[in-house]
Parts: sequence; C-alpha cells; structure tokens
Amino acid sequence: MIESYNNKENNITNPEQTDEEIRNEVTLRPEFFSDFIGQKDVIDNLNVYIAAAKQREEALDHVLLFGPPGLGKTTLAGIISKEMNTNIKVSSGPVIVRPGDLAGILTNFSNNDIFFIDEIHRINSVVEEYLYSAMEDFKIDIMIDQGPNARSVQLNLNRFTLVGATTRLGNLTAPMRDRFGVILHLDFYNFDELYKIILRSSKILNLKVTDNGAQEIARRSRGTPRIANRLLKRIRDFAQIENNGQINREVAMKSMERLGVDEYGLDNMDRKIIKVLVEKFNGGPVGLESMSVAISEDAKTIEEVYEPYLIKEGFLQRTSKGRIALDKSFNYLGLEKDGTEQTKIFN
Repeated sequence: MIESYNNKENNITNPEQTDEEIRNEVTLRPEFFSDFIGQKDVIDNLNVYIAAAKQREEALDHVLLFGPPGLGKTTLAGIISKEMNTNIKVSSGPVIVRPGDLAGILTNFSNNDIFFIDEIHRINSVVEEYLYSAMEDFKIDIMIDQGPNARSVQLNLNRFTLVGATTRLGNLTAPMRDRFGVILHLDFYNFDELYKIILRSSKILNLKVTDNGAQEIARRSRGTPRIANRLLKRIRDFAQIENNGQINREVAMKSMERLGVDEYGLDNMDRKIIKVLVEKFNGGPVGLESMSVAISEDAKTIEEVYEPYLIKEGFLQRTSKGRIALDKSFNYLGLEKDGTEQTKIFN
C-alpha cells in the first residue's frame, strides 16, 4: 500500500484550500463563464439570471452555492461579480463575529455589489439575525451606546447581492435558506471536464503535458478541480527535475505513486478509513464518532472531506445505523465478503 502524510497543508488530495493556494490559485481561476469548464446546468442558469438582472438594471437575487469543497464556489462568486460589472467583498462565516462587523461591510457597498460569504453555515446566530433584514429589506438596525442611553438606529443600504457558499446545506437555518432566491448545487466533475481543466491549467502555467499524462491526472483527481490543479503543480516538479519538464503518463503515474495517490485517487487517509471500517468494524455499521476515534481524525473532516468521494465511488454508504463498507471496499483490500465472514485472499 502507498503511504503519505495527511493534514490540510501537505495532503495532496484534501479538497480544502491550503494557505498557499489562497495566495497563488488566483492565476488559474477562470474570470468569466466562457472560461469555466463543467457545471453546465449551474452556468446556464446563472447566465440567464444575470442577463435578466442586467436588463432590469437590478441587483441579482441572493445566490446560495452548495456542494463539496474544491468545486468552484469561490470562483463562481468572482465570475458573478465580473459578469455583473460590480465590485465584490469576500468574507467567511467565522470571521464576521459581531453585528458591527457586518454593518461596517454592508454600509460600504455601492448599488448591485456582490457580498461573498464562504462557509456561511458557520455564521453565528446573532449576526444571522441582522443579516435577515439586510437581505430582505436592505436595511439594518444597529445599537448605539450601552445601558440606559442605548438606542437603535436604522441604516438604509444600497441594494446588494449576497452569494453564500457552504459544504453543509443542512446546517443552514430555514429562515436563512428561504432568503436566497437562487440555490445551486455543485457536483463532482466528470473525467472529460477534469481533463480539459488540466489542459487549460497547463497552458496557463506553460507546461508540456501529453494527452495521456493529462488523462492520468484527471483519472486520479477525485472529481475535484482543486485537486487536479494541485496534482499538476506537484507533478510539474518531478517532471522538471527528472524528465526535462515534460509530463507524460509514465511521469504522472510515478509521481502520483510517490505522492501517495493510487489509481482510484485515494490517499493514505482514504485507505485508512476503508481498512478500519472493514477490518476493525467488520464492515459496519459504525457511528461517525467511533470511526473518528479509531482513525484519529476529526469527525467533521471525515464527514465533509473524505466521505463524499468514498460514497460517490461506491466504497461506503451512510445509513441510519452508521457507515457500512460496500463490496468495492472489500475488493479494494483483497478481501472476500461472504455474509458476515471476510476471508483474506492469498496469491
């Protein structure tokens, strides 16, 4: 089995954005819908909504984007701003701590500006209450002074569009969800889309990538553009030192083996989850907290980062009783599943 490190900064297949990518990924981000590859239904609908809003000279309805990390929610927020010819202010749920923080942002908007809140499901309840009137009536009430001198002052806001992004739609309150006029789901990308994304990125980075090299990277990118671009950049290093800068299938395969990424796109933590589920818990069902303790990984990380892809690829399933391993997990480990018995296959 291939082994590799696993934390947010050095785990090559973690779809969450690293600090380095926050600083550098902007060069690979498409700026307009015409440059965006994949998510066709989402793009087609947004094009219609934006064209209609511009014709009416109105702000776009508030937009909620949800789906696994690394699929382009932040990129789409930037594109919406570009297509609407407006400014964008970027923030995240945990950063907006007090109503005063929110008021300071909202009162500086021009008409039709975009306010992007990443991880909007993590915004605190007090700030969320203030956001309701801002989204619905474009007004916000703030408290001036304290104690007996405290008084409420209502501020009128310029019309703006809130674009929220979340990996956990179910964690949003119903009142918050109901205030979004446009709710769009981003799904994993297919092989052809990832292949095209890798070719586009290699052109921007001025890399020599063969078709079969790009295909091999796409095959192991877990349906996620962020991972595809991350793999491309790391394989670039191996190719530069060991193959005169050219990325072909052989270089891609050898590089990803050294990076700990197997032919299914699984890394060490994925393999650990599968192995513990099958061998320690006899294929399940097992609760998330028990799994978290068994593999020494945060339950939220397992649920949001690793499980979506393992479920999509048919390795495991969530049930009301817990997680269960499917046949593909047993086959992956070289085990047979015969009722409750698992027998190791020896060559």
